[in-house]
Amino acid sequence: MLRFSVLAAVLLAATAAGAQPQVPLATPYAVEGTRGYDASIPTPQAVLGYTIGERHTRPEEVIRYVEAVAAASPRVEIGFHGTTYEGRRLVHAIVTSPANHARLETIRDANLMLSESPEAVSDSEIAAMPVVVYQGYSVHGNEASGTEAALVYLYHLAAALGPEIDAQLAEAVVLLDPMLNPDGRDRFADWVNGYRGASGVADPQNREHREPWPNGRTNHYFFDINRDWLPTELKESQGRMAWWHTWRPQVSTDHHEMGSESTFFFQPGIPSRNNPNTPEATYELTGAIARYHADELDRIGQFYYSEESFDDFYYGKGSTYPDVNGAVGILFEQASSRALRRETEANGELTYAVTVRNQLATSVSTLRAAIALRQRLLTHARDFYAEDAASGAYVIGLGESRTRGQALAQALSRSRVKMYALEQDVTAGGRTYRAGEAYVVPLAQTQGRLVKAAMERVLTYTDSLFYDVSAWTFPLAYGADVAEVSRVPRMGAEMQPVYDGGRVVGGQARVAYAIPWGRYFAPRALRRMQEAGLRVRLAKSPFEAASGGSRRQFDRGTLIVQARQGEITPDSVHAVVMRAAEMDHVEAYALDSGLTPSGNDLGSNDWPVLVAPRVALLAGEGTSSYGVGEVWHLLSERFGQEVSLIDPAELPSLDGYTTLILANGSYNSLSDADIERMKAWVRGGGVVIGLQGGALWAARGGLLTSPTRSSPPDSTAYPYAERDGARGAQALGGSILDLVVDPTHPLAYGYGARIPVFKSGTAVFAPDSTNSGVDVGRYDAQTPVLSGYASGAVRQRLAGAAALRASSMGRGRVILMDFNPAFRAFWYGTDGLLLNAVYFGRTF
Repeated sequence: MLRFSVLAAVLLAATAAGAQPQVPLATPYAVEGTRGYDASIPTPQAVLGYTIGERHTRPEEVIRYVEAVAAASPRVEIGFHGTTYEGRRLVHAIVTSPANHARLETIRDANLMLSESPEAVSDSEIAAMPVVVYQGYSVHGNEASGTEAALVYLYHLAAALGPEIDAQLAEAVVLLDPMLNPDGRDRFADWVNGYRGASGVADPQNREHREPWPNGRTNHYFFDINRDWLPTELKESQGRMAWWHTWRPQVSTDHHEMGSESTFFFQPGIPSRNNPNTPEATYELTGAIARYHADELDRIGQFYYSEESFDDFYYGKGSTYPDVNGAVGILFEQASSRALRRETEANGELTYAVTVRNQLATSVSTLRAAIALRQRLLTHARDFYAEDAASGAYVIGLGESRTRGQALAQALSRSRVKMYALEQDVTAGGRTYRAGEAYVVPLAQTQGRLVKAAMERVLTYTDSLFYDVSAWTFPLAYGADVAEVSRVPRMGAEMQPVYDGGRVVGGQARVAYAIPWGRYFAPRALRRMQEAGLRVRLAKSPFEAASGGSRRQFDRGTLIVQARQGEITPDSVHAVVMRAAEMDHVEAYALDSGLTPSGNDLGSNDWPVLVAPRVALLAGEGTSSYGVGEVWHLLSERFGQEVSLIDPAELPSLDGYTTLILANGSYNSLSDADIERMKAWVRGGGVVIGLQGGALWAARGGLLTSPTRSSPPDSTAYPYAERDGARGAQALGGSILDLVVDPTHPLAYGYGARIPVFKSGTAVFAPDSTNSGVDVGRYDAQTPVLSGYASGAVRQRLAGAAALRASSMGRGRVILMDFNPAFRAFWYGTDGLLLNAVYFGRTF
């Protein structure tokens, strides 16, 4: 029997690295009630060759240790719930008693009954049920101590001996997710391990502490995975959430790090910023659990705080999403050493080992709390789903915005929302939804509360400050045709939403194919045809054409593909168009003649042949990694468009590129010479697309004269204690605005006259009344905010401001958007504006 403290090895590592631990080695952290440790279970050091806290564990080493423990312990079952964009496996461990493992599926099925059939679960049955606890670590790859703690915690769960651990594993199933972001962790671990000498250096100026752009916080595409729990658009999220929902835990924790000068945070967060869709009982349980964290941290002499800084409002975070799923979500934030040692003013020398110790302490306190509150937690989960369901429903239309509606429906289904086929025509909001051409999402269902939280528009708040965005209304974000109805219409079979609706109407064309631009993946169809060598024209005006013996109206933005193209045979052209319809879900119409009954004929000189873009995206210091990643992911991952990532600090010749995208950022590394070369390239025919901060920089740099609208400074003499809150209330942290666009402009093809857009930050362009056509889109002059918080002063500043601006510069074009059209991968509704700029940027 191996007799040592579960964290003694961590503290010894700190000593070996030359650090002075905050807890004396004579009284190391020990799990109360542990008699010792089973010698047959390998320690991290035995498997990895070093002691936890001695270096940063790489992703493959994490998996190696979990595999070793699972092979040795009857308490541990290993599993994999997906892969990352870079192909790394997402590992988890299920830890419980051997007796529970023998009936694990029975336990899981009974646990699911709490949400699926809560009325059928009695108090006596709850009394006999294990509590399910999900514990997740280091979703931000460079907040690394969580994963290290998870490995020590796994060892403790697998090897500890004594009555407490026996009781805990008999009464709980622990879902241990030790590494939520392997790609980001790999990026970070390579940096800190690679820039460390024989001794860790505490100097914050040391290169080990100064991780470069884009740093390891994010995943491969530079996304913050911890903002994707509700949309689940990212690969890592989809794998994790599919597994999470197979269990539906009662407690779900999320271990993070924060600034080095802080102490330790655990929830509850700021009470005034709680999401009103979360029942008060959830917050009461959070508070009850918090007492166990306080006791454990008090015992080891660690300062902490709660009910400050962080909130429970946005449901896309790992600590808040559980709250709308009948669970209790808990955020932990540990002051970060980043490297092995760090000098701080507040904490003295902060060591990696001590940060691991604190994460481990709250892992243990979470399990202890879950056991003590087991029946209360299980009852809360049952009662959450047993509450009277709301009435009414949402109808998701599958007409012109079909693919966007299906994307929205898929996002809901990943949170196990049920939807059904519409079986009767419904008129709502001035529109008629036809039977068979819409989904019905009733609010009277298991996930009705989540449906409401995802779909509702909110304009009234109890607080004016937000840790994250204040609005994420899915119908507006996805650009879907959605109506709320007070009575549930007649429904048919339950639907599993998939992309469909692509078709070729009229068979093989004799003259040409017309492909309307409104479907979401139409740009991918265009790229597919161009890569096949087809010439594609853009209809810049409406026209009427004969297809299959009948006339049909086509709008601006329709793609025209000639059936005979040189050496490419009509059969080959037809095969490419058929493939686009199948894979990109577009509609293509075979046209019988190039002579149109009305509008331009198909060979019109006003309808240009589109040039396939060659895209460069500035990516490096001075740019926002989030903004760059959103554009990169959209173009490369979703639309298959090749993108060259170029470091702005080493701006090369832009010759050969058609398009340069400036995502959000400051671009302070660009020199005056760089700017002049960029201008010359635009005058020669290049297209610059500036987004958010990139748009503001381009305007200031003189690429397009766009004065910003300023607001007078707030001269109110606030009391010192109220100053920060008053100023913060005038920020725009993330709201949904009403953009009024000119639908005749190529940048707005495929849209109507109004587009909901996501915007953060109050900088806007003053409208241009002198140059007709430059302001393609302005915020509504009366009510610019559709959903989300904005103060009266901010609303006034937004009203009528220019937001989408485009003009010529020599032979080139400059396109500016003061908002983020590809926000967090789930703003399908405005992706098309960026794609229009990429593919139609030279056509106006």
